Amino acid sequence: MSYQLAILNQKGGVGKTTTAINLSACLAKCGHHVLLVDLDPQANATSGLGLVSVDEDPSSYEVLLNDNSLERAIKHTYIDKLDILPSKPALAASEIELINVQNRESVLRKVLAKLNYEFIVIDCPPALGLLTINALVASTSLIIPVQAEYYALEGLGQLLSIIQRVKETLNPNLSILGVLLTMFDKRTTLSVQVSNELNQHFNDKMFTTVIPRNVRLAEAPSFGLSIFEHDKWSKGARAYKQLSKEVEKRIYG
Repeated sequence: MSYQLAILNQKGGVGKTTTAINLSACLAKCGHHVLLVDLDPQANATSGLGLVSVDEDPSSYEVLLNDNSLERAIKHTYIDKLDILPSKPALAASEIELINVQNRESVLRKVLAKLNYEFIVIDCPPALGLLTINALVASTSLIIPVQAEYYALEGLGQLLSIIQRVKETLNPNLSILGVLLTMFDKRTTLSVQVSNELNQHFNDKMFTTVIPRNVRLAEAPSFGLSIFEHDKWSKGARAYKQLSKEVEKRIYG
């Protein structure tokens, strides 16, 4: 049975895709069979693992509209035990095309139920539309990355409200695995203040792992590599290795 884990925040630029790629990579390197689902029309998780989606190739867009293409859409990556369901810009149209589909909020759950992975990690778009609702309905739990910058908590109330509504109406098993502080710089007062504020709001839901602001981490996607291939000795690599251990501990106890 798969454990579905969505990485989401409706704000862009919070380290969501970076977290999806590197957590997936580390879990795979730890021996788990992992599928990364790119549910963002920007397809940054796809390109961040060195894949280029061609219009003719099936992707998450085709799979949501016709899951007969599922097996052809899933691609192996250069990391052993890590596969990806890639995305492409056409996925943006699915928000409209799914409107008239019966049980449109549960399409992704139906698709993922056909797969046999230990972990399915879903990289959500930076919006609270139908794609994100599908991710929430399909998921066992969530990781919410929050950047250590001004307005870090802006919009989180709306996100938490939608999570609660999905839990009450469509997915009673949904839970928040943890809130992850990203782009943290211990040298700045602001980062420390944001960290304190998040800990006050979320208490034990905060991961003890903090993802630092790290140049090597920011560079890795441009090479189509996870941080572990780009620079396994960097602060970013150490942080995501620590996060994967923390995720395993919270899931398996």
